[in-house]
Order: sequence, then C-alpha cells, then structure tokens
Amino acid sequence: MVLAPSGEERLLPAEFLRLNGVRDGRVFGLGLLTDAIERKDGDDLELALIVCNTFGFSANHLNSLIALTTADWHYKHEDVVAALGGLGDPAAVDTLYTATQWVPTYLDFDEARALARKAVYALGALSGEEADNALRRVLESEDAIVREFAEEQIARRG
Repeated sequence: MVLAPSGEERLLPAEFLRLNGVRDGRVFGLGLLTDAIERKDGDDLELALIVCNTFGFSANHLNSLIALTTADWHYKHEDVVAALGGLGDPAAVDTLYTATQWVPTYLDFDEARALARKAVYALGALSGEEADNALRRVLESEDAIVREFAEEQIARRG
C-alpha cells in the first residue's frame, strides 16, 4: 500500500485485505492499532496508521487516537492529531487543545510548530461551543505562532 524503495508497484487495498484474510480494513486497522498500543511499538503503530489511513477511521478508533495524542513512546503525533480532526468528534476537543500546547521532545527543533498547527486545524474542523472555547484558549498561548494558527481558525469559522 506504500511505494516500495525498489519502485515496485504498491499493493492495492483489496489485495492487501485478501492476503491478510480479512474483509473489513477498518476493523483490521483498529486491531493493528490496538495491538501496537498494547505493546507500545512505534514501528507497528506507524504501519497500523497506514492501514487505518487507507481504509478509514471510525468512531471506534476515537479512544485509541486520544490515548496516542500525548503518548511519549511514538513519533506519529501529527498523524494521530490529523486523524482525530478527520473524525470530527467533539470528544477530542480536550486532547486536541493539549496537543496545541505540548511539544514532544523529538519535535523540540520544530519552530514552525507543525503538531500544534495540525491540532488547531483539527479544532477548527470541529463544530460546537466546546471547540470554539478551546480555540479561544489557544489565543492565550505563550507561543505567537500557535496564537496565529488559532486566529486563522477563529476568523475562518466566523
């Protein structure tokens, strides 16, 4: 499902499911995600997220994604936050807000604050007063870049 270094054609999703003996890619992806979380295996988490991105996320993925948002054993926080934004579930508001304020050690170098940007955009994609309030709280951030992201989303929302 990803491009092989040799340039070989990638595996089509239907063929991937057939080779793994499964019919539902979402359910299979959730199982892989759950297994990676239980074992705290960052490499397998990355692969599970590829499967989940290919076949889609559902409300069943929500709690796992929330738990992964600030877990310090992996390096896929941006992908996790993007997936939460795609789900559009208001239950993710608090964890998305936390992701706007938190910088994992491995992202200390990132002055552009990509994780915070994705978290703010995910908040901006959510409807409701809770998301509005979280964006207003982001405006109080000490980081001017993060505040700017929030200003853009608030202006976009009207």
